[in-house]
Amino acid sequence: MELRGQLVDVFEGSVYPASVRFGRVIECITRLEKAPAVFILPGLVDGHMHVESTMLLPSEYARATVRHGTVAAVADPHEIGNVLGAKGVRFMIKNGRRSGFRFFFGAPSCVPATAYETSGATLGPREVEGLLSRNDVHHLSEVMDYPGVIAGKPEVMAKIAAAKRYGKAVDGHAPGLMGKDLDRYISAGISTDHECYMLAEAQEKMEKGMVILVREGSAAKNLETLHPVLKGGKNMLCTDDMEPGDIFRGHMDSVLRKCVSLGVKPLDAIRCCTRNPCEHYGLKTGLLRVGDAADITVASDLRSFRVLETYIEGRKVYSGNKTSLPRIVEKPLNNFKAAMIRPSDIACNPSGNVLVIGAVDGELVTDKLVVPAQSLAKEGVQKIVVINRYRKALPAVGFIKGFNLKRGALASSVMHDSHNIGVIGADDESICKAANAIIKMKGGLAVFDGKNTSALALPFAGLMCGEEAGKVARRHALLIKALRPLGCRMRAPFMTLSFMALLVIPHLKISDRGLFDADRFGFV
Repeated sequence: MELRGQLVDVFEGSVYPASVRFGRVIECITRLEKAPAVFILPGLVDGHMHVESTMLLPSEYARATVRHGTVAAVADPHEIGNVLGAKGVRFMIKNGRRSGFRFFFGAPSCVPATAYETSGATLGPREVEGLLSRNDVHHLSEVMDYPGVIAGKPEVMAKIAAAKRYGKAVDGHAPGLMGKDLDRYISAGISTDHECYMLAEAQEKMEKGMVILVREGSAAKNLETLHPVLKGGKNMLCTDDMEPGDIFRGHMDSVLRKCVSLGVKPLDAIRCCTRNPCEHYGLKTGLLRVGDAADITVASDLRSFRVLETYIEGRKVYSGNKTSLPRIVEKPLNNFKAAMIRPSDIACNPSGNVLVIGAVDGELVTDKLVVPAQSLAKEGVQKIVVINRYRKALPAVGFIKGFNLKRGALASSVMHDSHNIGVIGADDESICKAANAIIKMKGGLAVFDGKNTSALALPFAGLMCGEEAGKVARRHALLIKALRPLGCRMRAPFMTLSFMALLVIPHLKISDRGLFDADRFGFV
């Protein structure tokens, strides 16, 4: 096979006319005087992500993203790990291996993410080391328990030590961490962070030797703030958490487009999602050198990055709006024991000043608000409820602002990271209707509009659908559309809801056990 076009060399930092001859590997690259006006790039790599957040199986994620020039993903399977433990991680690896795509899965480091929530499984140092010993597990995934690292918590440090023994990178997760606490975190051997949301924070972490993964996902969009750290082709790009509709519209190609629109040089941006992740993690993904695997993206130009063809190990996996990657059918697996709830289970009569979660569209970080009880309705504050999905228990009840529901409710079993059931509603009856729809399906998304319920079932651990990406994207889009008449205008309402239970992100969150202050790292 031979391609002719403008070759993007991520080592020389140049573009030149060339022919590339290849089978499974690059056999020959020849400079030409003239070549077609298409651009031959190394295959694009997502530097950090969670397949489960796309609500697609790995094989369907692969079929969706090769359309956008992505050939590889550094994936953390801690979502399914929190539901099903090592069994869930093995399921993801096996399905990914069958897909024909390059998945580089890590060993989840924090299952559960904290001791302040109920998860479906625990991965201790022994289980994590068992995963790290596998050749198809490539790194220790994001160490979210940064207070545990700073305090030298033995269990956390044992997992990091295991990764070092196997010569595998350790990913970080430390939003807002700076100063001496950051020094202690880095000294443990943690090399990356994808949670920066302030430029000064990212710059300090860079100066102290960390690699910054600039995230542009569905809910968290940090590229506009952090793009200066990409100057000179430094650091990496990632999506972290991206919903099916966004993936259907664009993936790493759309991240590159936004980089260029913000003033990042095209070659710098390309390096951040090709050479840099491959070198940092030691990935066996081709970088357009003789002898490399023929992992290639062909794009129309270096501004729109419209993908024309994608190759993995010399096989054309996308061309002409069609993918050749296989559709793989799997048998669902789950862990779901929640019982139906009634309005009396979530009734409460607050008084005095009430702590309220301030949800911010496009951010994982929340505000910590104080609202007088008599002003809750006037201030647009609604109830948020989290229900234990692993056993029958009383729901946790809190208050939240930002979703602006005038009526009805939305609910999801995708609630990072333990994936209990989260519901926000305008009244208790609506909350119960939406929550019970999730419980009846044993996992999924639901919208109750005051009369009718719309839903998307997620039979794989209450996280993934199993259908092809386009179908999941359309059904997901209909749920978001159903929220608009109810008053919710958020760009990614379900993704934003899912992070209201992520206790390791500041400032105020809620788990199935109660309202949590991430700054104090304890219950309110």
